[in-house]
Amino acid sequence: MPPHPGDAAPPDLGGFTTLRLGGPPGRLIEANDADTLIAAVVDADDADEPVLVLGGGSNVVIGDDGFPGTVVLVRSVGIDSADGCGSAQVIVQAGEPWDALVAHTVEQNWAGLECLSGIPGSVGATPIQNVGAYGQEVADVISRVRVYDRKTREVRELLPAQCGFSYRDSVFKRRPGRYLVLSVAFRLERGAGSRPIRYPELARRLGAGVGDRVPVDEVRDAVLQLRRGKGMVLDSADHDTWSAGSFFTNPIVAPEVAEQLPDDAPAFAAAGGVKVSAAWLIDQSGFTKGYGAPGPVTLSTKHTLALTNRGAATTSDLIELAGRIRAGVANRFGITLVPEPVFVNCSLDDYSNSSEAMRPTPSTRSSSPSA
Repeated sequence: MPPHPGDAAPPDLGGFTTLRLGGPPGRLIEANDADTLIAAVVDADDADEPVLVLGGGSNVVIGDDGFPGTVVLVRSVGIDSADGCGSAQVIVQAGEPWDALVAHTVEQNWAGLECLSGIPGSVGATPIQNVGAYGQEVADVISRVRVYDRKTREVRELLPAQCGFSYRDSVFKRRPGRYLVLSVAFRLERGAGSRPIRYPELARRLGAGVGDRVPVDEVRDAVLQLRRGKGMVLDSADHDTWSAGSFFTNPIVAPEVAEQLPDDAPAFAAAGGVKVSAAWLIDQSGFTKGYGAPGPVTLSTKHTLALTNRGAATTSDLIELAGRIRAGVANRFGITLVPEPVFVNCSLDDYSNSSEAMRPTPSTRSSSPSA
């Protein structure tokens, strides 16, 4: 529905994203509870109006023209828990800030989310992307997701098998717009220290071995230190954090493709093939930390997987650099990187594969950043 005459124009959507990019919405609604959230989406659907549901805005790229429909800000909060036999069942509303939840679980000595500390955004977005870091992902501990199904117009409880989780993917991502996440239930371990440490870099920081358990508060502190060192903890004064986090997923390639990479390429066995470090591919294709300086969009000076807004950027600037990087990696290694954020009213395909885009980039590198 259009705004009423005399209504103030809604603010640009960049104010609601960690990239600080995006034009205006047609209409903006703030939903502070699940009923309001459902009603806003139903009203827009009945009016045949496009809807964008926006949580913490940490994993989204919105076009310069904004969104020509209703944008619903998910602001429902609340954490409820119940103890079980050696576990805690935690039900969290979709608008609850993610890191606030992680901090709460660590304070309670519940294990399962500690490696996901410092990730921006809201709880409702985490099952969509199957958010993961440092050897943990939310699919490991989600017990059910409560959703509003816009196709059947009913509230449903989806079990993990119905969520179709895989690496940075889910049924929610594969069927965009169908499911509106209302709350997420997690089953966490009580009082046993952290989940076994899986990620070598984190184990080294903790002075532990892979497979060890350590106190969850120590894991949280170590993860926050690692993420800050890569510009992955939000800080309004640090432009390296004006990003959507890791912009490209680590590609999973066929073994024969992985065999063609240099011997020092970080590669790990994964379901469906071999997982390769996107950060390494980017760096080895000539796009080093800080590439693109002075801006208006550059790679982070701390980590090559983050594209950052240096303060005066547009979404078109971001897409130009992302497209140039994707084309450069494809030209150097024959691997096409897949973006991790959700694109709204824009696309990485907007980047023109011009002769400049496909021009070979420097490939002689001396360092290999971690993924």
